[in-house]
Amino acid sequence: MTEEQPPHGSAYIGHEEAWAQWHRALSGSRMHHGWILAGRRGLGKSAFAMAAARELVAEPGIPQPMGEHPDILYITHPPKNDAEARKRDDGKPYELARNIRIDQIRQLQRRLTTRPTIGSRRAVIIDPADDMEAPTANALLKSLEEPPVGTFFLLVAHRLGRLLPTIRSRCRVLSFPRVDEADMHAILAREEPDADPAVQEAAIAAAAGSPGVAIDFVKLDLGKVHRVMKEIAERGDPDFTARGRLVEAMGSRPSREKQLAAIELARAVVAARMRGVSPAGIPALAEAHAGLVQLGAQAPTYNFDPSLLAMEIGTLLASLGASREAAHG
Repeated sequence: MTEEQPPHGSAYIGHEEAWAQWHRALSGSRMHHGWILAGRRGLGKSAFAMAAARELVAEPGIPQPMGEHPDILYITHPPKNDAEARKRDDGKPYELARNIRIDQIRQLQRRLTTRPTIGSRRAVIIDPADDMEAPTANALLKSLEEPPVGTFFLLVAHRLGRLLPTIRSRCRVLSFPRVDEADMHAILAREEPDADPAVQEAAIAAAAGSPGVAIDFVKLDLGKVHRVMKEIAERGDPDFTARGRLVEAMGSRPSREKQLAAIELARAVVAARMRGVSPAGIPALAEAHAGLVQLGAQAPTYNFDPSLLAMEIGTLLASLGASREAAHG
């Protein structure tokens, strides 16, 4: 049941209001049974969920374990298949499934028929809950509608709109704000001090206020990808050569994380061009941004060919350069 868990503790920038709301609820007479932790990926919501869950299940006079807690059930993407599960069991890197599966929810529900192990409360963390397909989400809904006594749900959501309205209506939402640019610079200087300044700037632009995304960007070494994207958006790509260089910059077998980061980076390139744009340029920017949003929604579940995905990103960006040429005659 319990997968690898984030480390205990959640002293993150921007969590102050969420903690204030959580503590007010925890000290009240009736704690809500369902919570959605909503905000962009990389804001520390998983760490908040784990720290909040530990506060929830702790009771005066009852010693609490420092490591894995039997009354905190953490559900996330499982290994992709049996072979990947064996890699995990052997302590090797392994590939994750694209979605949280319905059998994980059914296994959870069997567990919830028993009493908590240590105290009177149990916390269930689903991370991320927006990576449940409709049948899986509907299965979870049954537990949210009639939660066992003493059971509380914390649903981490990077894309709140992907959760079923029926799930959202049964939960209280804690919103996690984006981090401002000054704090982003400070975080990157602390976490990635050796990164090239240009790469740091690109990371901050792509992350749109998410420290985790910015750190991942630096680690994924997307500086060259960023330069090619900006060139395509500025000049267009009539002979497809720049798009070919974008494919090369992405690599022959980029990880899913790198592909998702590239889509976010392309959206940042488009957003940067929106500042000071003339009215004639707005339709092309809006269309390119909508296309990238659609790609971002599909990429976590679709099995895109990496080269074709890079070409599609390049084509959307190239439309900006083409529209600029048309606007200037």
